[in-house]
Amino acid sequence: MSTPPPKVLVPAADLRAFSAALLEKGGLSAEHARTTADVFVWAAQRGVDSHGIARVPAYLDLLEKGVANADARIVVESSAPATAVVDADRAPGPVALTAAADEAVTRARATGVAAVGVRRTVHTGAIGYYVSRIAEQGLVGIGFVAGMPNMGYTGVKGAAVATSPLAVAVPTAPGSRHAPPLLDMATATIALGKIRQAKAAGTPLPEGAAATEDGIPTTDPERAVMPLPLGGAKGSGMSLAFELLTSVLVGAPILAAFHSGDPAGRKHRQNALLIAVDPAAFGGADTFAEDVGATLDALKGLPVAEGAEGVYYPGERSAAVAAGRGERGIPVAPKLWRELAGRAAQLGVVPPEAAE
Repeated sequence: MSTPPPKVLVPAADLRAFSAALLEKGGLSAEHARTTADVFVWAAQRGVDSHGIARVPAYLDLLEKGVANADARIVVESSAPATAVVDADRAPGPVALTAAADEAVTRARATGVAAVGVRRTVHTGAIGYYVSRIAEQGLVGIGFVAGMPNMGYTGVKGAAVATSPLAVAVPTAPGSRHAPPLLDMATATIALGKIRQAKAAGTPLPEGAAATEDGIPTTDPERAVMPLPLGGAKGSGMSLAFELLTSVLVGAPILAAFHSGDPAGRKHRQNALLIAVDPAAFGGADTFAEDVGATLDALKGLPVAEGAEGVYYPGERSAAVAAGRGERGIPVAPKLWRELAGRAAQLGVVPPEAAE
């Protein structure tokens, strides 16, 4: 069996600057290119490679085809102090949701809790980034996303709902030995990217993870075209709930339009809802972060089950990966690095130095 070629290591700062330069050449403003690159590098540094630098070529294609609007006119609409809607005008998700996260923090400082919807964006990227951005300000961040139907729904033949993610980030005290807890998950049992990887490798899929076009569960990656919901009816029900809490709430339904038969309903788009909660509004300004730390201490102090590697809270291991990659550099697969270098040559961008 042949050994796969080694990955190249690129410092996070260099990879961020390189990605931003490519995206700017692709049509984004310098500010929006940096914002989008920040989200990609954040994901790559935490080991979420599916939403990391691999997204740069895909976003360049979205911009070139006009699916994403490089010159979006983003508008913030509000009729109440604690709520707002960011109309993204098809701006890339990292641009729209970063703006929404900052808007939610500003409003929550004044109102205690704030909810900001995002209407008509294009691929939100790693949702954990936005709630983490809220948590960095000492607030609890909660996020939901709804997209194009690509997942089964219990009792339905074929794709019915989206693999809609949710994320929750909770701040810890400054200088705490614990990284902020971050729950970041989809409502699907398996990611679409994992199905493609299994197909390329010729390896079977886990039982109950994917289905054929007709919705029949299969472990054959050659026949699998869509993931199945996590926990069956629970996962599909969550996806439907997120469609109602995002798309329907901001007046931009996706599911109903997608299944209406109108070709316009198949046009790619996503919607989101970000919520910021200020612990001070609940009387926890002085003790909340410390109590979070104590809770994590209690969890990690519990007896380790036989055969388990240890006791971990959500986001702990990805934070450790981020720390390691911050020191050593971010590994990039040779195939992806060649693709990025090719795009760079086309756009007149000089790639950073990378060492194997």
